[in-house]
Amino acid sequence: MRQIVLLAAAAAVCLPGLALAQDAKVTPAATTGTDHVDVDAIIQKFAAKEAEFKEARDNYTYRQSAKIELLDPSGNPIGQQWEEVDDNYFTPDGKRAEKVVYAPVSTLQNIMLMPEDLEDLRNVQPFVLTTADIGEYILNYVGRQKIDEIGTYEFSVRPKKLVTGHRYFEGTVWVDDRDLQIVKTDGKGVGELKSGQSKNQAFPRFETYREQIDGKYWFPTYTHADDTLHFKDGQAQRMRMTVRYQDYKRYEGKSTIRYGDVVTDPNTPTKKK
Repeated sequence: MRQIVLLAAAAAVCLPGLALAQDAKVTPAATTGTDHVDVDAIIQKFAAKEAEFKEARDNYTYRQSAKIELLDPSGNPIGQQWEEVDDNYFTPDGKRAEKVVYAPVSTLQNIMLMPEDLEDLRNVQPFVLTTADIGEYILNYVGRQKIDEIGTYEFSVRPKKLVTGHRYFEGTVWVDDRDLQIVKTDGKGVGELKSGQSKNQAFPRFETYREQIDGKYWFPTYTHADDTLHFKDGQAQRMRMTVRYQDYKRYEGKSTIRYGDVVTDPNTPTKKK
């Protein structure tokens, strides 16, 4: 998000400056105390499970409802907000699509949403860490922890380097010690989508929770942030964000769904000439 300052002439301008997170240094994963686990094996197994989950989620339709409210320092709404409801669905030919079903006029004045904010809503807040992704991140094992009576492995996660054009997750993930899937994330999005476009931007720290859908995979269902954004011009703005992912339904129109692909159902009978 970018800070907006209202000048005397009532024109909105954006002030410069946001420092990117520094590239993280590689440190080896280790066990904590008497908790002796094969960390590398756990990482490989849960990354493989996350890859399975990502493919499975690509076969589900769902509704994403997002709302951002600006607050005063005491946490009271100041009457500025942004809201949007999107349906993620499949077209009749089986291609993935997204449709805005509700988007009232934004009343935000003190800040404005940037492309990075929208990218975070789609991909960073519902963070998935697959086998293909782990090479871009440094994972350090922290230890075991229970979350709502679920036993988990806790890992700190940060990108090895920030490549322009990509957004990354930086924070903590908790992995179910039985299903080996992420059940909670706590962190923020980092990285520039365009070089030099990060002037006076700041992004909130958020928590995302997952729930088990259809008894197999853990799907993101709720993201929440209540944070004060500190901008390099010295300004600060408290905000609250709520994102809900609802009505997950498996798409049964084709045997396999892939973005942009047309897949033939092998069970479809062939017409005889």
